[in-house]
This record gives sequence, C-alpha cells and structure tokens, in this order.
Amino acid sequence: METTMTTISINQFKDYEGQTVRVGAWIANKRSSGKIAFLQLRDGSGFAQAVVVKADVAEDLFARAKGVTQETSVWVTGKVKSDGGRTPLGFELEVTDMEVIAESVDYPITPKEHGTEFLMDNRHLWLRSRRQHAIMKVRNELIRATYEFYNQEGFVKIDPPIITSSAPEGTTELFETDYFGQPAYLSQTGQLYMEAASMALGKVFSFGPTFRAEKSKTRRHLIEFWMIEPEMAFFDHDMSLELQERYVAYLAKSALDNCRVELELLGRDLSKLEKVQAPFPRIRYKDAIAFLKAEGFDDIEYGDDFGAPHETAIANAHDKPVFITHWPKEIKPFYMKVDPENPELVLCADLIAPEGYGEIIGGSEREDDYDRLKEEIIKEGLDETDAYDWYLELRKYGSVPHSGFGLGLERTVAWISGIEHIREAIPFPRLLNRIHP
Repeated sequence: METTMTTISINQFKDYEGQTVRVGAWIANKRSSGKIAFLQLRDGSGFAQAVVVKADVAEDLFARAKGVTQETSVWVTGKVKSDGGRTPLGFELEVTDMEVIAESVDYPITPKEHGTEFLMDNRHLWLRSRRQHAIMKVRNELIRATYEFYNQEGFVKIDPPIITSSAPEGTTELFETDYFGQPAYLSQTGQLYMEAASMALGKVFSFGPTFRAEKSKTRRHLIEFWMIEPEMAFFDHDMSLELQERYVAYLAKSALDNCRVELELLGRDLSKLEKVQAPFPRIRYKDAIAFLKAEGFDDIEYGDDFGAPHETAIANAHDKPVFITHWPKEIKPFYMKVDPENPELVLCADLIAPEGYGEIIGGSEREDDYDRLKEEIIKEGLDETDAYDWYLELRKYGSVPHSGFGLGLERTVAWISGIEHIREAIPFPRLLNRIHP
C-alpha cells in the first residue's frame, strides 16, 4: 500500500468526499453477495460502511474482503462517497485496497443476542459495540459539558484526596485499607475537603471517583462511580437549588445538541429530554410522604428514606426532574444546616430524575455555626478532636453561609441515555468478576 496515502478517521469522511484515503479500522460486521462485499468499519470515532465491488478490484482482494472475520484489524484504502443519506454519517468508502493488520479468531460477541451478564463478563470487548460506543459518547459529552458549565459559572476545579482518614458521612460502607499501619478508607465523597476549598476560592468543584462498600446488584447502584461535587461560599439553600437546575438543564441540552445521533441510536425519546428546563418542581418531604400514602403505598412512614418504587412514583407525577426538600434531621448527615423555621428539619434536597432513574443529586446548605456542628459531631459519636478538628476550624475563622451538592455521573448518563442498566454507563464496572462482586 502507498505509505504516503492520506490517513483519516471515519468522522472526517465529510471533509474528504471524492478523495481517496486510508483508514485504520476494525471489522464490526460484514455481509456479502456474489458480486459485492459490505464491510462495517469502526475506528473509535464512528462507524461506516466500506463497499468492495468484485468487478472493480483484484480477485484476491475480493476474496480477502469476503473472508475477513469480525474484529479483524485492517488498513482500508478507498474513495469517500455520499451514501445518499442512508446513514447518519452520510458517507461510505468505495474500497480499492485492504491490508489485514491482525486477524481476529472466534470473537465471542457475535451479532446474535447475548444476555447482560455475559456481556458484562466480557465488558472489555462489549465496549466495541455500537450501543456501548453511543453510551460512552454521551458520557464524554456530559463530562465535557460539566467542565464548560462550571468554568462559565466561575468555579475552580479542586481535587480532594481519594484515601481519607475518616468517613465524611459517618457510614460503615467504606473500603478500609492499611495506611502504613493506620486504617484509612477509599473516599465516599470529597465534600468536606471541598468545603475547605470553598473558604479559600469561593466557588469550587471536584470531579473524581468515589466508592461504596455496599453489595448491590440493582440497576441503580455501583460500588465505584464518578461524582461531581460543587461547593459554594455565600450560597444559601435556594441559591444552590437554582444552580443545580441550571446545571442539569445544561447537561440535557448539551446531550441533545451534540449527541443526537447517539441518543437516537439508543432509542431515546428526545421529547422527554427537551422538557428538562429550569425551574424544576419542588416538593417537601412531608408532602411527598402524603402523596405516596394517597397513591396507595403502605410501606412508607414519616421518617423513612425512599426506596426505588417511591422515587419512581414521585417522578412519574412530573415531566422533569423534581426536588424533594426539607427532610427530617434524624435521617440526614450531621453537617446539614437546620431549618430555622423547624429545628426537626434540615435545608437539603434530593433531585429525582424522571422515568424511574432515581436520585441524581443530593445536596444541602452546610451548618456554618461552630458550636452546633461540634454538638452534631459528638452526637454522631465521631471524633471531633482528631478526624474532624480541621473541619470544625472552618467555622472558627470567618465562617459564612455555604452550600454544596453531589451529582452521580453514571446514574445521570443512564437517565440521559435512557438505558436500563446503570452498569452500562461506566466503562469497566466489573472486569471478568475478578474485582467487583
């Protein structure tokens, strides 16, 4: 093959119509008749059809094209031509030459139907499929849009530690590790550190991995996931809610603007995403309990946390995300600020996504009074003289009203994409059952 040939990616086809180019790709699928072979190429940037016409190429090339196996890697040379609008790409390759780089033998994920567990066990290969390619493109877009949104809002990106000395929320669902003879834990949230950063930089956000030592095989839960955690000085509860709804609406619009092809491939009802515009409805916890009772739920009482069926019922009453606000203090973490109008409640909110995807954001105004926070830490049985002394000091030296929240990336990707299993929204949720249960 000509080594001076222009090498391009599939997503560049539109810029090379009528030109002969070279593409490095894998064979995603193929079909052939007696006179034409159709090769489905993928190169990471997209998918395209390559057409090999027997009458126009050497006999050995046509034989290679007919015999090439799924996931064989190839260099393909040909002319870029319009496909008449038959595909979202709009172009195909009329092949003049093909060189096999490495043959693929007995690729396990064939075009037939496979069960989800089988596909998860072969996740390192399943990522190559059109569906997973589309989900990862949506995921990437939400990440890109997140940085864009917070940069536009004047936030500074800060990276909190992943190994911590304590549980920020006092939970036991932690992965413990030995830190030079002392117990340490994989972080479940960077929130406390981000509060310290907000006292220095005003508006900050983190974007990193978090961990929950909670065995669960539901479609809503992961052991390891990524979370976006903004913290804002001089922000009260209502200001935080307004930021949250602007952010989520921004993510939905960015996905619609830049991943429409991928969303359509996934079968997403785009009209539902088009409704995701601020403001979002807000319902107080006590009213949510009353609503569920009226809907016939007899397994929920005031003071209980919501399960998946309860969140779904509340979400189904709205056509956009809904805030559940003002929760009982007893079931929320120690750092949340008490409602000045009712000391039994805290100024917090969970944002529930539509269509049964559950909570995508949890947030609150933070307690900014030193004495009150110290009292709560002691009440929780936490060590205020060691692990939380620095956190208390934030309230000693110029404390201000401040708020923050955390958005789970994978659950948001699942909702935006309209996929059933949250594990599809993370690249490697369980590699060959060797790590995660």
